[in-house]
Amino acid sequence: MLIMFRAVQLFWVVTTCFLFLSNIPFSSSSQLQHSPPFPTHHTSSAELKSGGRVVELMVNRGRRERFLGGGGGDSELLLVLAAKTTYRKDPLNHFHKYTGGWNISNPHYWASVAYTAVPFFFIGAIWFVVFGISLTLICLCFCCCRKEPYGYSRIAYALSLILLTLFTIAAIVGCVVLYTGQGKYHSSSMSTLEYVVEQADTTSENLRNVSQYLSAAKQINVDQVFLPSNVQSDIDLIQNKINSSANILSSQTQHNSHKIKNVIESVRLALIVLSAVMLLLTFLGFVFSIFGMQFLVYLLVIAGWILVTATFILCGIFLLLHNVTGDTCVAMSQWVENPTAHTALDDILPCVDNATAQETLTKSKEVTSQLINLMNTVITNISNNNLPPNVAPFYYNQSGPPVPNLCNPFNPDLTDRACTPGEVDLSNVTQVWSGYVCETSGNGVCVTKGRLTRDMYSQMSAGVNVSYGLYKYGPFLVNLEDCTFVRETFTDINGRYCPGLRKYSQWIYIGLVMVATAVMLSLLFWVIYGRERRHRVYTKEHMPHHPAGFQADK
Repeated sequence: MLIMFRAVQLFWVVTTCFLFLSNIPFSSSSQLQHSPPFPTHHTSSAELKSGGRVVELMVNRGRRERFLGGGGGDSELLLVLAAKTTYRKDPLNHFHKYTGGWNISNPHYWASVAYTAVPFFFIGAIWFVVFGISLTLICLCFCCCRKEPYGYSRIAYALSLILLTLFTIAAIVGCVVLYTGQGKYHSSSMSTLEYVVEQADTTSENLRNVSQYLSAAKQINVDQVFLPSNVQSDIDLIQNKINSSANILSSQTQHNSHKIKNVIESVRLALIVLSAVMLLLTFLGFVFSIFGMQFLVYLLVIAGWILVTATFILCGIFLLLHNVTGDTCVAMSQWVENPTAHTALDDILPCVDNATAQETLTKSKEVTSQLINLMNTVITNISNNNLPPNVAPFYYNQSGPPVPNLCNPFNPDLTDRACTPGEVDLSNVTQVWSGYVCETSGNGVCVTKGRLTRDMYSQMSAGVNVSYGLYKYGPFLVNLEDCTFVRETFTDINGRYCPGLRKYSQWIYIGLVMVATAVMLSLLFWVIYGRERRHRVYTKEHMPHHPAGFQADK
């Protein structure tokens, strides 16, 4: 039961795994930790019609409101996620309807979703108590008030046999549905996990690549010309944050993926064992009843009494899991559609504001632009300048056609800039520059026509690689910070994996309901059919002179 109780946490462990993909602390976490809590009470709701679309308005004591279909940018406004699907009775609030939406940090949400499983828990409790009392009374009557059976009813005998057969078939079908559902659910869960881990690994790898490019940028020098000291300081700040984020992401991925796999495998094993045990119990009970092995039947009845109770409890747990899965998928979908809204996900996803995201992109643009300016300065002032021999080391007998400048993709104000004629793009500049390399003597002076030495070309190529890397990964950093990456991940999960998770979790609890109900009724008819069979045998042995149909109506 402990393993199965952990199944309730399965989807949330998975959700937590891909939620931390956006946990990239480029900005102060204190701003996130002091964000206003999600309101859970004193909330009223209304519905407005706008262009034929239902727009939900939530108004609370803090006077914050949010239109579900709106596009306003006020971060103080609250979007209630999955408001319709989470509109359930809340036992913690005198059974009034819960209106707080999807919010895993709110106990009222968990109470309302758990309340949907109460019928199964109630049925399991009633079954356990009532059938337990009935078994006790039967045992007392059998031991203390034994009397010889007298006659039997053919109708009761035939009907009990028919119903026993039908319920046995129903139990077998339920076991098949349960086994198939757990297999599909396991496959869907593992696919979701693999996708999330892949996204996390890709993110961590990209972050480390950016960090390596930034580290290399500090070391770039072309003919003893380095980046300005202020740019190098900015690189140190950004690099520390990126390394910290990559390390946190990598460690959490390893820890959570291992934890999730253990839970998924435990759930799978428990469901396989349950379906196999219930199938075996049903088959043996049917066989023992047919052959009149009453002692073994009574042993199976006691075992089945406990197993049916546990199965009803599992029905409730997986119904809860199914509802939470559906709520989460709807919440993810609505969060993606309303990126500027303040939601319950803000406590989990530390997405920074657009200003902070823009600052990160500005820094990466600045470093890229400075590196390109550094190389262009060397090309213009040294390589393409016919200097006299007395200005060594800047003179190395450079000659031939001038080296083309590298195209800077940014203007001085860091806006996008188009390349001018004669400039070379970052993507193929090293190939172009290789045609301007000269052969040098032992003292580093060109002995053939060319304006770049091998050392200068290597240094400039390194600078180009770093510039291109930062230019390539700059937008990636912004996507992490403003949660674009997480929104894309949520969109994929909602479109590709949520339907399977919801469908097959439903299969599981439907299979559990079928098994629990069919086995419960089979237990009853094991006893009823056994009684009718015993009466029939006694009648044939002790009253053979009675005509057929004797006491048929009894």
